[in-house]
Amino acid sequence: MRWENLGESPSALFGTDVVSRTIDTPEFRGITFHEVRARSIVNRVPGASRMPFEWTVNPYRGCSHACVYCFARKTHSYLDLDTGLGFDSQIVVKVNAPELLRRELTGRRWRGDHIAMGTNVDCYQRAEGRYRLMPGILAALRDHANPFSILTKGTLILRDLELLRQAAAVTDIGISVSVGFLDRELWRTVEPGTPAPDRRLDVVRTLTAHGIPCGVLMAPVIPFLGDSPEQLRATVRAVAEAGAGSVTPLVLHLRPGAREWFMAWLGHHHPRLVRRYEAMYADGAYAPKWYQRRITRQVHELATEYGIGPARPGAARHIPPPQAPAAGRAAETAAEPTQLTLL
Repeated sequence: MRWENLGESPSALFGTDVVSRTIDTPEFRGITFHEVRARSIVNRVPGASRMPFEWTVNPYRGCSHACVYCFARKTHSYLDLDTGLGFDSQIVVKVNAPELLRRELTGRRWRGDHIAMGTNVDCYQRAEGRYRLMPGILAALRDHANPFSILTKGTLILRDLELLRQAAAVTDIGISVSVGFLDRELWRTVEPGTPAPDRRLDVVRTLTAHGIPCGVLMAPVIPFLGDSPEQLRATVRAVAEAGAGSVTPLVLHLRPGAREWFMAWLGHHHPRLVRRYEAMYADGAYAPKWYQRRITRQVHELATEYGIGPARPGAARHIPPPQAPAAGRAAETAAEPTQLTLL
């Protein structure tokens, strides 16, 4: 493996003291951890990005969640690491992340802006169980009353429940759990390293019960596999029953690096869909606007039906019984909201 961006120059991402460990315990079998000392940990988001925030903290590169569609796969190529299996099993760990963050938050140029976490790879992936970087990161943010948000598929976030409660008492925090669908067969093949969708919804339920507002990023909605009206209804209903304060749909997008890996997966598991995907994503990484708007509208209508949205403290949600999908396509001619793109 050849590492780029290592060295003593100011532009280097990491120092030269890299320690690589291959762990053979059952929970980490086949995974190699590359322990590095980062030069900086608070990263500015490029101005051309679609992300609605300016600063991020990412204590890991690569992700054992192994989601075949993960847009961050391309970032592994920056270190000359493989964007397929290598992304899933070669995990870069910034072991000095907590101390580095604490130092950067005290810098004279830092103005206490919002910091987003989990937007590149999941900060509560399995590696966090071994390295425990997030407690130090959360403590630093709490001590500086610095606002932050976390997006995760990991149930390990509940380990840090008390730190989240303490941070919420002094600053604005936001937690989002990613649940794009409930289909267990689809989950096992497309997100093989993640907790099951129902376990993620348990995270929403637990956080909400402890007074920490939590939303759901319904992502990704996967065309032709997880986007039927029945599937969307079942997912939104489950999100509502878990007590989520909001639900935001996000249609699958396929950037370079992720696109090749996902299409290989599709050809193996669903070869009949390959041509349909080639047509749908012929113009780039994103599904056509008409499709994004249709999914967004359907999810928003279901969210309204199931009572997801701002509510008075302590107010119970009314979850209506399951209903058959409405006949006809009249709803599709209604005003079309634009999909909110977070990633």
